[in-house]
Amino acid sequence: MNRRRRVVVVTEILAGMLLGSFCTSAAAQQAAPKEPFEVLAPAPAGARITPFLRYQMDQAWKQDEERQKLWRSIQSESDILKVQADLRQKLLRLIGGLPTEKTDLHARVTGTMQMDGYSIEKLIFQSLPGVYVTALVYVPADGSSKHPAVLVPAGHSPNGKIHYQALCQRLVSHGYVVIAWDPVGQGERSQFPDAKAGKSRYNMICGEHAIMGNLAYLVGANLARWEIWDGIRAVDYLLTRADVDPARIAITGTSGGGTQAALIAALEPRITVAAPSCYISALPMRISNRIFADPDSDPEQDIYGMLAEGIDHPGLLLLMYPRPVMVVSAVLDFFPIEGARKTFREARDLYQRLGHGDRIAMAEGYHAHQYSAENQEKAIRFLDHFNGIAPGTPFVTPKEIADKDLWCTKSGQVALDFADARSLMDVIKEYYEEHKGQVAHSLTQEYSGNRRPEIEKWKIDSYQGIEVPEGTIVWQDVNSVQDSSTVVDRYVLQHSGGLQMPLIYFHVAAAENRPSVLWFQENGKATEKDWLEIRRWLQQGYNVVSFDFRGLGETRMRYTATSPDNPVLSDVDFDRAYLDPLSGVLANHVYNSLLTGRPYFLQMIDDAKIAIQFAERKLQTHITGVVGFGMANTLANAISEVDPKLKLLEPDRTDVLKWSDLVERKQELWPVQYLLPGGAYIH
Repeated sequence: MNRRRRVVVVTEILAGMLLGSFCTSAAAQQAAPKEPFEVLAPAPAGARITPFLRYQMDQAWKQDEERQKLWRSIQSESDILKVQADLRQKLLRLIGGLPTEKTDLHARVTGTMQMDGYSIEKLIFQSLPGVYVTALVYVPADGSSKHPAVLVPAGHSPNGKIHYQALCQRLVSHGYVVIAWDPVGQGERSQFPDAKAGKSRYNMICGEHAIMGNLAYLVGANLARWEIWDGIRAVDYLLTRADVDPARIAITGTSGGGTQAALIAALEPRITVAAPSCYISALPMRISNRIFADPDSDPEQDIYGMLAEGIDHPGLLLLMYPRPVMVVSAVLDFFPIEGARKTFREARDLYQRLGHGDRIAMAEGYHAHQYSAENQEKAIRFLDHFNGIAPGTPFVTPKEIADKDLWCTKSGQVALDFADARSLMDVIKEYYEEHKGQVAHSLTQEYSGNRRPEIEKWKIDSYQGIEVPEGTIVWQDVNSVQDSSTVVDRYVLQHSGGLQMPLIYFHVAAAENRPSVLWFQENGKATEKDWLEIRRWLQQGYNVVSFDFRGLGETRMRYTATSPDNPVLSDVDFDRAYLDPLSGVLANHVYNSLLTGRPYFLQMIDDAKIAIQFAERKLQTHITGVVGFGMANTLANAISEVDPKLKLLEPDRTDVLKWSDLVERKQELWPVQYLLPGGAYIH
C-alpha cells in the first residue's frame, strides 16, 4: 500500500529559517534545521549488513553461479585445457600482463651465515632494471648435489621475509633450497622510506600496497603484476644454481604470501607443487566479511573483474591442474573457512573427475589467521611426498635470528643503499607511458561497456510493500515541508534488489516549467550545512534534485572499520574514517565493486541516471544541469560527459580530479571513490 504523503505547513518565521523565502534577513542566511534533510529513519550504529553490502554480496553470488555452470561442463582433459587457456588469458589481462623481457638479474650474495646443518645466503637481485629484490636463500649442508627448491613469498609483515624464518628453517631441514624474498613495500623494500624518521611514511603491512595498488589500477594493471614477476624471477634465479633440481620447484606462503603463492603457481608452469596458506576462500564470502574482519586495503587481492570474469579462487586452483596442490586453512581466519572448504571441494571434484584425486588435499588448523606449526608440518609432508623426500623426516626447532642479522643491505633499505634503485611508483608511471598511445578511449565508452544497466528502460512505480523487481524503481513519499514560496519534498527510492536512495526535491511553489539541476557534494545529497548553496540555485531559477549515492550520505554504514594495521582511524571523526582510502568502509565497498566488474565510480553515475529517471518521469521536472560541490565536481563532470543532455553548470571549477594527472604526479593519496581502472587513459 502506498504511504500517504504528509504535508507540513510552517510559520513564516520558521520558513524564513528553513527555506529562506529569498529574503535578505539575517535569519534567512542561517543554515536550515537538520530534519528536512534527513529522509531515512536513523540506522543503528555498528557493524551491519546494509542494503548496499547485501547488493554487493548478491552480485557476487550471481557471478559465482555463472562460473559453476562452466565448471560442471568440464568432463575431459581437452575441456580443462580449453578452460585453462581462457582463464590464463583473462587473468593476465586483468593484472595488466607480465613484462615481456627477462633482463639480467645481476644477482649477488652480500653475506652468508653458517648455521647448524644449513647456511643462509643474503641475496639481492633485480627483477626489473633498478627494481631491487632482497632475499634469503637457505641451503642444506647435507652433501647432496641436487635439492628440491621451495619459494616462500612473504605475507603481510613489516619485516617481510624475516618474519617467516621458522618456516624456512623447517623446510631447509627437509633438504630444500629455500628462497624467501621481500615483497615490494615490505622488509627492505619500502617504497616510501623516511630516512630521518627511520621508517616508512605509511605502514609496511598493507599501507604501502594500498598506495601503489590504487595507482596501478588507474593504468589498467594490478600490484599483483609486479609481485608475480618477482616470484617468476626468483624461479629464474633458482635455475641458475647447480644445487637445485629444476624438476622439483615448489611454493608455499601464507596470508599475502598465500596470495602470491596461488597467483605465481597459477601463471608459472615451472612450479611443480603448491601449498597456499590462509588465502584460498570464496570471494563472495570475502565480500561479506572484509569490512568487519580485515578492512585494510590490499589491491593485489582485489584484481579487477576477478569474479565477473569467472576466475575467483577456484579458478586459481584450476590453473594449477594437474599439479599437486594443498589448500592450507585456519578455521578462525578472516578468509572464511566455509569459502575455503567450498573452493577445495570444487577443485577436488575436478581433480577426481579427471583421475588425479590423489594430487589435491586440504589442511585445517583450529586457530586464527596464521601459518601454524601444525599446518606447516602438514604442508611440508605434502611437499615431501611429491618431491621424493622420505616420510618421517624430523622437524627442527627453529632458531630465532635478529632482524638486523638477516638484512641483505647495509641500511636495511634498498632505496637508501642504491642510487639507481627505482620506486615502483616510477615503474607504474612508466607502464602508463608505454600504454597510453594504445588504449585511449572516452568515459562514455567506459561507462557503456560490460554490465551497464539500461536504466532508461526501467519502470517507475510506487512502493507496494513487496520486494522490488529487477528493472524497476519504486518510490515512497516521506513528507513535504512548504511555505508560501518553496517546497521541500522527500522521497525514498528503491531499486536493484533493495538498494535505497534518499532523494530531496527543492522547488518553488506554483512556478511552472522551471528547469532542475542535480546537486550533490562529496558525501551525497545536501545537508543543512549546504542550505545557502541550495538557496543560491533556487534564486538563479532552478529547482534542485539532491540525492545520496549508494554507500554515501544516509546509506552509509555507521561503523568505523579500524584495524591494528591502521590505528589512526580510531582517533579521527566518523566522516574521515569512513572515507579513508587505506582501510575505510567506503574503500572496501570500492574494492568489492572492482571484484564484481562494475567500478563504484560508474555505479555512482548509474545512481545519477536513476535520480534523473525518477525526477523526469514522476516529478515531471526536466533536469538540464548538474553540480558537484567541492571535490564532487569530478563526478559531476563525468555525469555530464556520459549524458550530454546535462550541462556542467560550473565548468570552470579547478577541483576536478584527472586520473592521468594522478599517475603523472605519482599521487599517493586521493579520494578512493573516484578509483576507475584504466582511468588514466580516458580523455
